[in-house]
Amino acid sequence: MKKINLKKEKGFTLIELLVVVAIIGLLASITLGYLSNAKKRGEETAVKSNLATTRAAIEIFYLNNNSTYLPTGDIAVSGVCPLVYNASGTNMFSRNKDVVNSIAEAVSRGRNGSYCYNSRDIWSVAVGVTPSTSWCVDVTGAARLVNGIPSLVINSTTHLCN
Repeated sequence: MKKINLKKEKGFTLIELLVVVAIIGLLASITLGYLSNAKKRGEETAVKSNLATTRAAIEIFYLNNNSTYLPTGDIAVSGVCPLVYNASGTNMFSRNKDVVNSIAEAVSRGRNGSYCYNSRDIWSVAVGVTPSTSWCVDVTGAARLVNGIPSLVINSTTHLCN
């Protein structure tokens, strides 16, 4: 009597492979969503950290500059923050290397630019972290996330964070 070979070929069916590929695709899309969110939070944290460094450097500048936030003979300034050190700059934002470097790093990690104000007794800095929010720090010690672009989160009358 002849034996009949009923062995089945081992392997996966097309349906099984498609199900596995679909599951891997679903898991990958979920993971990428979380990674994107984590990256945004990381950038916001970097902006916050660099502006904390800015605040410390400004206070050191104040103490070393006869209790004023303006270099001798300079006038109050407002506008986009200087991102390049200039030893003969007209304000502490460009004249102080530590301030310039920390603001430049914050701006490189943020979005939507920056805005600075500097007078004898008041200073404030805002850096955009999303298209509609900015991180703002000022002379009062305020450090907070504010809704708005950098130029609008600094009050035009008090020159402090809104």
